[in-house]
Amino acid sequence: MKRFILFLLYCLFFLHFSAAQDSLLLKDFRPISVYNIQKTEIAKAKFPVIDVHTHPDPMSKAAVDEWVKTMDMVGIKKSLVLNYSTGKRFDSIYNIYSKYGDRFDVWCGFDYTGYNEPGWSAKAVKELERCFEVGAKGVGELGDKGSGLFYSKPSPPAMGMHIDDERMRPLLKRCGELNMPVSVHVADPYWMYLPMDEHNDGLMNAYEWKIDTSKKDLLLHSELIKTLENAVRENPNTTFIACHLANCSHDLDIIGGLLDMYPNLYAEIGARFAELAPIPRKAKAFFERYQNRLLYGTDMGQEPSMYRTTFKILETSDEHFYDHDRFSYHWPLNGFDLNDETLRKLYYE
Repeated sequence: MKRFILFLLYCLFFLHFSAAQDSLLLKDFRPISVYNIQKTEIAKAKFPVIDVHTHPDPMSKAAVDEWVKTMDMVGIKKSLVLNYSTGKRFDSIYNIYSKYGDRFDVWCGFDYTGYNEPGWSAKAVKELERCFEVGAKGVGELGDKGSGLFYSKPSPPAMGMHIDDERMRPLLKRCGELNMPVSVHVADPYWMYLPMDEHNDGLMNAYEWKIDTSKKDLLLHSELIKTLENAVRENPNTTFIACHLANCSHDLDIIGGLLDMYPNLYAEIGARFAELAPIPRKAKAFFERYQNRLLYGTDMGQEPSMYRTTFKILETSDEHFYDHDRFSYHWPLNGFDLNDETLRKLYYE
């Protein structure tokens, strides 16, 4: 009888487990680490931080005041506000953030209005110079996911025109003359280009941001990286910042090779913490090798917990932890345990 009861209990457990396994969707999978391992909480960055990739999400005085309080709380000395705007929109954003002194630098965009018309480059340069006179410290974030440059407000996107287009050269050259760095987002993480099937290990996030690779005249990942390289090579007196490590988290040797070749190229890590945290040893070696060329960025809002998660990844040797509220991949995160010299350079030097 005892064996029979144990057999029934086993059957019930098996049926319950099988039902859960069959009905649980991967998008609802929220594992909790049970490992008895180091768990470090970082309240404030180890050194002062300059965040080179933020956006003007707060647009009221009260909201910006709250952001500044958060910056003080977690150790952010300054935030670079990339608003890719021109005209009155840029002016209005600048007027909000310039009231906070050196806590914010406001960057402008390029005006793509009439980019297919003769004389467009000269007109766009004039607007760039006007934004500079108002107070713009740099240009960005420029963006191209394959169809052309499209991060620009209020002007329409420049479909079919990429960063290495001949029409862009006068603008990029002028940026160098004005000492305005250019922040460029090309491509997206590699998982977004792969088939959305059982072999894609970044599936949950990749599916949300997937790239339609069948789209006509779409430049794919390697082609977009080439457009960035062309622009950097052809404008040696202009400083470029590759947003999100030029979306080469899957193969850091690609962006490393570009950094080796072009001294006017830098790279920032905004919104690619989840892509790097699964490979902590490779990431640590990369950060320490290119410590003079890498910049801290977030591009993930203004919540204190967001900043603290980034510090935990960069500063600690913690393993196998999750941030389900922030990252939708289904893999655990790990810390890089960067040394102080690398952290200082990454954060602010």
